[in-house]
Amino acid sequence: MDLQLELNKAGGFKNLELLAKQVVEGFIAGMHKSPFHGFSAEFAEHKIYNQGESTKHIDWKLYAKTDRLYTKRYDEETNLRCHLIVDNSSSMHYPESAGSTIDNLNKISFSALASASLMHILKKQRDAVGLSIYSDTYDFYSPEKGSERHHRMLTTKLSETVVSKPVSKKTETYLYLHQIAEKVHRRSLIFIFTDMFQTSEDDEKLFEALRHLKHNKHEVVLFHVFDKAKELTFDFDNRPKRFIDIETGDNINLYADNVKENYEKVVKAYFNNLRLKCGQYRIKYVEADINAGFNQILTTYMIERQKFV
Repeated sequence: MDLQLELNKAGGFKNLELLAKQVVEGFIAGMHKSPFHGFSAEFAEHKIYNQGESTKHIDWKLYAKTDRLYTKRYDEETNLRCHLIVDNSSSMHYPESAGSTIDNLNKISFSALASASLMHILKKQRDAVGLSIYSDTYDFYSPEKGSERHHRMLTTKLSETVVSKPVSKKTETYLYLHQIAEKVHRRSLIFIFTDMFQTSEDDEKLFEALRHLKHNKHEVVLFHVFDKAKELTFDFDNRPKRFIDIETGDNINLYADNVKENYEKVVKAYFNNLRLKCGQYRIKYVEADINAGFNQILTTYMIERQKFV
């Protein structure tokens, strides 16, 4: 299958589930070059053996191949619960011209495909996954389940979100993270995909909400989704342009070179502050450049899953 044909500007993802499978398989194929050497596609039906567990279900054939101990997984096992949270505010649909190819994603399509890829792994491992989508309303919520039907429903919802194109939808991350925290009762891995643009509340209140998610001993990973070239380094030509805030409609006319240096300074300081705050509250912060592919997303999942006990 040609991944380039899987996206088009008008219709979004034609087959998000199949594309997610391709992303995951490509990631696994490259794992021999990573710290996960020896962790093959068979991981979907195995889990790493932890000292003190019964040796009854150790797969000795796999041990002979990998020199690592794994125990066999069974259909009824659900050792992990995962809740995916996706910001669907208007700013997540930037850049508006993106979406025509796998190498030209906007922030929401990147987040949807990353989420679907994580869901594909979770499904293969018989783990339970839930999904929340928010903007200036709590657009969608589904609790953690592991059935095939449930996964298909979540994939469909993610596909619909990519083409929703909300108009002037502001980000109410602070408000809805509190609500999500009240809904996710059992200890879970929580992955948040957001560009961290929020004008209505200060950063302290946002981190208040993130700490609320930590309250029930959840492990929280914040994927900070952004277009590095445009939103971090302000890589625009120096012709006069009108820059429009797609959440508020505010606009300003300027030459990019006139503000580039100050812009980069302020934005980098903001990113560094986010990273430091997340470290302070034991929230894993991951920069997710939409032009850098999905390996960092999936590697982060692999690391966090092995730590999750």
